[in-house]
Amino acid sequence: MRSRAALPLLLFLAICPYLIDLDGSSIWDANEAFYVETPREMMERGDYINPTFNYEPRVNKPVLSYWIVAGFYQVFGVSPGVQRIPIAIGGLVLIAAAFVLARAAAPVPLASAAGWWAALGLAVSPRLLMFARRIFIDIYITMFMALTLTFFALAERYPARRRLFLLLMYACVGLGVLTKGPVAVVLPGMAFAVYLVAHRELRRIREMLLPAGVLIVAAIVTPWYAALYQQAGWEPIKSFLVGENVARYVEGAGVNADHRGVFWYLPVVFSDSFPWSFLLVPAAVMWLRDRVSRDGRQTAGAGRAAADAAFRVRSLLWIWIAVIVGFFSLSAGKQDLYIFPIVPAVAALAAVAIARVISVAPHAAGRTGMRPAIVGIGVVLLIIGAAFFALFHGPYAVYVLEGSATIGVVAVAAGAVTILLAARDRVAPALLVAAAALAASSWVFVIRVLPSFEAYKPAPALAATLQRVAQPGDLIVTYNVALPSLVYYLRRHTEVFYDHEPVLALLQSGKPLYLMLTSDDYEQLIKPAAGGRLCQVGSQPTFDVKLRNVLSRVRLPEILLVTNKCQSALKIR
Repeated sequence: MRSRAALPLLLFLAICPYLIDLDGSSIWDANEAFYVETPREMMERGDYINPTFNYEPRVNKPVLSYWIVAGFYQVFGVSPGVQRIPIAIGGLVLIAAAFVLARAAAPVPLASAAGWWAALGLAVSPRLLMFARRIFIDIYITMFMALTLTFFALAERYPARRRLFLLLMYACVGLGVLTKGPVAVVLPGMAFAVYLVAHRELRRIREMLLPAGVLIVAAIVTPWYAALYQQAGWEPIKSFLVGENVARYVEGAGVNADHRGVFWYLPVVFSDSFPWSFLLVPAAVMWLRDRVSRDGRQTAGAGRAAADAAFRVRSLLWIWIAVIVGFFSLSAGKQDLYIFPIVPAVAALAAVAIARVISVAPHAAGRTGMRPAIVGIGVVLLIIGAAFFALFHGPYAVYVLEGSATIGVVAVAAGAVTILLAARDRVAPALLVAAAALAASSWVFVIRVLPSFEAYKPAPALAATLQRVAQPGDLIVTYNVALPSLVYYLRRHTEVFYDHEPVLALLQSGKPLYLMLTSDDYEQLIKPAAGGRLCQVGSQPTFDVKLRNVLSRVRLPEILLVTNKCQSALKIR
């Protein structure tokens, strides 16, 4: 009972970091820059049909994400923090979806507890927190697909309101299609078809209100595509449907996914949904036992019907995970975020397992596999804490981040306590300690660690220098570096090159320009060919937040700002 009382409070503390200090950090020079700048350009041009980025057409994604951000801009003003408000809301909706799915998947006496455990487990997930503060498109396609799953599960769990839930499901499908395209139809459709086949109920497809669903999806999706076709023809639509979907899946077009085999996603499953992902094994054990006992029961009645309905929802969640992971495991272009829509299902299945062990068999954690799973969570916390401390704190750290020592100490201490409690079959206290440690780390991450990253984001400082020295006719050029946020900060077009030949051609043309590139590329490629015609205006450190870069402990090259307007450079210096 005490653990149940602690769950809502801990959940509240865990979701606060999703909402605080949203404008406290600059734009991440990756996915986020496009969703900050494109809606601003739409508003600037007064054109909400043809998205642009860097003042050039950008139709590689549908338009809904841009419309949502533009709507928030209209109400609250244009800023990166305002763009992050709807992302945070999307993260909270995912947490709510996990809550609802767990309640639907749990037997009635355990539904409330399972819902709280699911929401808490997803709220403290480090990956969700980070994504929900900077990656709009993937949070929103995950959100709409999670809602699609949730409404289908509710239609199965509560058939008296099936029609309402199915109509809401189709609305979410349409919004998902307008967010990222056909994947929002294909994956749920495959998962639900497998679910019906597995239960030998494929004939029930006639009960799924498909004609109404087609009309709802078409009503949401068709107007923008029709307007785009009227203005730009078939080519941008074809480019998106074929190039961004079929070619990416079949050929890996536009994705750096070399050496990612068919089992590449297995560790991603556990990292995306950590910590509750470690409880998938005991959840699977319990599901298999339920299936055996369910097949052997002969009794009927309301209780049996409710238990069977909950079991069917759990089966649906397993199918959802298997279909999504299996589908992308066979693709040529693998990215970890592609399977992120499984996270609410993972949290819900784990939460049902937690609730059952705590409420029904608190001393059977070893027999269900719960004890070793929780020990695994504790071990990972120990490793993460020690690594965070060693890599980002102290004199031997290549990149120093404030708050890393605090996170390291909290994670190590919580990992040790979690292991000790799990060894004594204290399931609820062990999981609460792990969740509390992750919630505390989230606060430290948002308040102290994220501001430290500003020292390794070159674009804001480079943009400030360019605003002082660059004239309207000067070219702003980047070579072999990703600095898309420059467009937002400068409010002007940037020439982007990943081949040095066009850069050398520009230098030979004598056009006034400011060029940003790594120090290595400058010394090895550009400086020898420039013949002393370039002067350095400034430099900024950079840090690519990828595990291999962190573990290599090698500092990335600085970004240099050079110009062929050397007299102006001398005046600055």
